Amino acid sequence: MTGTVEVHLFAAARAAAGCSDWVTEPGTLGEVLERLVAEFPALSDVLPRCSYLVDEVSVKAGDLSAPLVAASRLDVLPPFAGG
Repeated sequence: MTGTVEVHLFAAARAAAGCSDWVTEPGTLGEVLERLVAEFPALSDVLPRCSYLVDEVSVKAGDLSAPLVAASRLDVLPPFAGG
């Protein structure tokens, strides 16, 4: 699809949504996350603990105004244990 943002969910975010990827329209990080929770309500408990990568670049914590343009990739990364 052209003109969309790919959202990739990992670990607890994937478990809460029941899928590993999702596609949505461009917008700010905040707008995309709102749409994500509207589609997968169980994510509302997980997302506050997550970090985010937009096109492989870390987004500053709380920067919900970060733009996600067409063809962007958003990675949703819950805290990982182990290592």
